[in-house]
Amino acid sequence: MLLVDDDPLITGGMGSHLEKKGYAVTAANSGEEALEWLDKSIFDLVITALVMGPTNGIDVLKRAKEVSPEIMVIILTEFGDLSSAIDALRFDADDYLLKPCEPEEMYFRVSRCLEKSEFKRKIRSFEQTLPVCSVCKKIRDDTGRERGTGEWLSIESYMRRRAKVDMTSTYCPDCYKRALEKIDREFLQ
Repeated sequence: MLLVDDDPLITGGMGSHLEKKGYAVTAANSGEEALEWLDKSIFDLVITALVMGPTNGIDVLKRAKEVSPEIMVIILTEFGDLSSAIDALRFDADDYLLKPCEPEEMYFRVSRCLEKSEFKRKIRSFEQTLPVCSVCKKIRDDTGRERGTGEWLSIESYMRRRAKVDMTSTYCPDCYKRALEKIDREFLQ
């Protein structure tokens, strides 16, 4: 994650706490430095102070979302007013916190943002990689093939062969046995 604040006590203290929780933290001591980092590295999360000069947190937020709309951004501010919160939300901030904040509150917000980011990433991945027939519900498996030329598999076969997921929790024992037999028949074809 990229941690941005013109106060080195904030970047040092908060960065140290987040690193102790297992996160990789890159600190930037100005908005300008943050923009440089965003142009040369990939981040899942940016935590930025709102008030910095001349490049402020909204500028950092805008650049982060330009680089990748998937980057999560938390805005930190000492001056919590409705106008700054509205601006942050208008430019797609993912969270907004008042400083100083308790380390556990920061950790909770960071965890929540990263979970949301991972969920979005998974959904996008499934949308891009899992063509599903809207009639028979089979999934085209393009693994190792040119996109659009893969074999059509039942959901059960796909989940077992590609995702390595056993469907035991969604079947009664008799249906599970029949599903396995069907998967074996499909595999032999």
